[in-house]
Amino acid sequence: MFFIPGQVVSALTFPGVVVHEIAHQIFCRWLKVPVFEVCYFRLENPSGYVIHEKPKEPWKNIVIGVGPFFVNTAIGGLVASMGAIPVIKFHTGSFIDYFFIWLGVSIATHAFPSTGDASNIWSIIKEKGTGIGLKIIGIPIVLVIYLGTLLSVVWFDLFYGIAVAMVLPNLLIRLFA
Repeated sequence: MFFIPGQVVSALTFPGVVVHEIAHQIFCRWLKVPVFEVCYFRLENPSGYVIHEKPKEPWKNIVIGVGPFFVNTAIGGLVASMGAIPVIKFHTGSFIDYFFIWLGVSIATHAFPSTGDASNIWSIIKEKGTGIGLKIIGIPIVLVIYLGTLLSVVWFDLFYGIAVAMVLPNLLIRLFA
């Protein structure tokens, strides 16, 4: 494996960063958690962020933290399908088909929550008032986020994005063919 700096990866997959931050913002708005500042993309670490008020209900912090996983996965798969279905089904593709595949892969690649999201969830879990049920749910989530971060060194996030971009179109083809 070779190393490419995070800023280069973020620049090549910037739509995924933007969708990830929009997902955080949407979940904040949906859960009525005030948002103070949003940066959709920048060539720094982190590539984007949403600063919001600490939710009064601890479960909202977990939902806001993991929201982008579901949003980026779904949108990435659907966008990639627009290009991948013609390529898979007809064994041909135009520039626009491959553009949609790249766009879908870049969005799905940024599905995993960041270590910042994990630390926000962890801070809620550590609080004395947090119930045992939320701790049972939250601790594995934090561990999976950190595992995903570790695996990103070997391009796990990119492989996840590619898998999402290929699995959903193949399922749709089989379902509707």
